[in-house]
Amino acid sequence: MLHLSHFLLLLTYLTPFANAYLIPTPSSRSHPFRSHRFISSSLRSTEVPTDAASGIVSLPKDGEDMSTDWELDVYSRPVLVDGKKLWEVLITDSTGSLKYCTPLPSSSVNSKLVRQTIESLITHTTSLSLPPPRTIKFFRSQMFNMLNIALSEIDVVSVPSRATYALKTWLNDREKNVYPKMPDYQPSLSAGALSNAGSGFLDISTPVKLPDALRGEKYAFVSLPLSEFLPGGSITEENIGLGRLCPVEEGGVGGDEFVSGVVVMSKRAKGLAAWMAGTEIAGIRCDLRKRNMIMEADISTQYLVARLDEGQRKEGEAFEKQKEEMGGLHFLCVQEDEEDEEPKGFWLLKDMGD
Repeated sequence: MLHLSHFLLLLTYLTPFANAYLIPTPSSRSHPFRSHRFISSSLRSTEVPTDAASGIVSLPKDGEDMSTDWELDVYSRPVLVDGKKLWEVLITDSTGSLKYCTPLPSSSVNSKLVRQTIESLITHTTSLSLPPPRTIKFFRSQMFNMLNIALSEIDVVSVPSRATYALKTWLNDREKNVYPKMPDYQPSLSAGALSNAGSGFLDISTPVKLPDALRGEKYAFVSLPLSEFLPGGSITEENIGLGRLCPVEEGGVGGDEFVSGVVVMSKRAKGLAAWMAGTEIAGIRCDLRKRNMIMEADISTQYLVARLDEGQRKEGEAFEKQKEEMGGLHFLCVQEDEEDEEPKGFWLLKDMGD
């Protein structure tokens, strides 16, 4: 069994591959992970007024598919109504084609009211021949108990997860363009749309030891061209194995830039990727002060992946810098070894400041 303390040696062993670009060869366009070569480098929708129909902000356009994976936020906003904080329910699907917003009376925010609100929306959307949700994700640890109770009485799978990209994008837009224009907007009450207790700059939680099922045998810092993830690129949901690709906004950054990532190599790559597929991975980060590589999962869990020596800390620093330059975009890849023809699992992730 590989003990966590061995990771430092394995990372050192991988020094020739560390701080490298992971680039598909020209012949691998149809299978971007085949024949890898490691080369050295230096490293707004208009708001509408509140029954289910009136809370609809947007619906799928003709030809658009609506996902059965919904994302939910129930929280107070930096706006006062009759001297009390405005509470809202925001619901979107993972594509962002459905958007629903309705206020809740601040004096009676509870799991029953939240459940009734969600059920009302499901009834309305199904009456429009739109698919009902299969899963509903939420990211705020503060609201876990209330939302877990509310969702337990609905025929959906409740998924605590920080990988709620469509919801967070919409929340950021409302924080910048909607709430400041509302009467009695209170900037002092705005701690950021994605504020989440137990995470962020003031987080003092301790990462837990990585479970055996998540322990790779080798690790490497690598990069891929952003163009591979854009329309016309060679990395798609069809060829990544297990995992998922977060949305990439076109026009936000140039396609000639690189996305930083971490490759985990293991002879048990298939089983490892399957385990990861059930963990709701939120991101990979390097704690440069403590010299740790951390995997973020669900709404608050942190796993210690590896400890970094001084050389690896510098590689981690380059990883974090490149991630910041790309607006939080980064990836995690699981494969058997450097010569593996394709990944067993791949996650394109985005740190959105939660």
